[in-house]
Amino acid sequence: MSSNCLSKRSHLGGDLAFFHNSSTFARPFLPLTNMILCGCAQQKSDGEKYLNWDLTEDQEERLHSLRLRVETVFDNCRSDHQEALKELWTAAFPNSHLNGLVSSQWKDMGWQGTDPSTDFRGGGFISLENLLFFSKRYPKTFQQLLYKKGGRRATWEYPFAVAGVNITFMLIQMLDLRSGKPRSWAAFCFLRILAEDEMAFDLLYCVAFKVMDTLWLAMRASYMEFNVVMKATRAQLEHELTMELVSRIEDMPSYTLLQRS
Repeated sequence: MSSNCLSKRSHLGGDLAFFHNSSTFARPFLPLTNMILCGCAQQKSDGEKYLNWDLTEDQEERLHSLRLRVETVFDNCRSDHQEALKELWTAAFPNSHLNGLVSSQWKDMGWQGTDPSTDFRGGGFISLENLLFFSKRYPKTFQQLLYKKGGRRATWEYPFAVAGVNITFMLIQMLDLRSGKPRSWAAFCFLRILAEDEMAFDLLYCVAFKVMDTLWLAMRASYMEFNVVMKATRAQLEHELTMELVSRIEDMPSYTLLQRS
């Protein structure tokens, strides 16, 4: 475990406790690094006609299942939730023994305090599931972001774990997962993908985390600019989801940034 990495997280972990109002997000003011984005202005301008679409049976079923996940709060009294948290620790630090579910060690991962369960209030249990999925599906990228490898890093970095919970919360808002029928063009495009792939939300989460870090570096952001980077991240994801040739999460241009090994 890098001592430099840990020292950065230990003095940041207690501060990033905010979540993001989706109504304030705007288009990114910097392009994603080394990526040529195709225009989708026509689809966006025509998007209004999709605001009242009828969901297919597959979309209804998948959306219902996803919303059940979103509504599940993290319960530190449930053994399966406890085991998931331990599993996340092992994925992050396979050679480091965890002393307990309440421990100062959690700050090394970027949680705010000694008990990570208090940080799940904004994202729920699904935010832990997202982090676990990320660690298993794209372990190399997961470790790179955890240890802040690559690029010119800021002196004051974002805390990894709490940033992950914020990303889950942002995606839930962006896709209208806590409202009635999704209203936005990006949400409509996502539902088409979700109907074909029940893990689409988890995959999108991985893309979102990597996009956020890429923009963080491209914008030379520091800790106090985290909200600005999150706004740009959301705009980038909305843009890519509505591109004409994107029918899977794997078709998104930013998906190519992820590495498994």
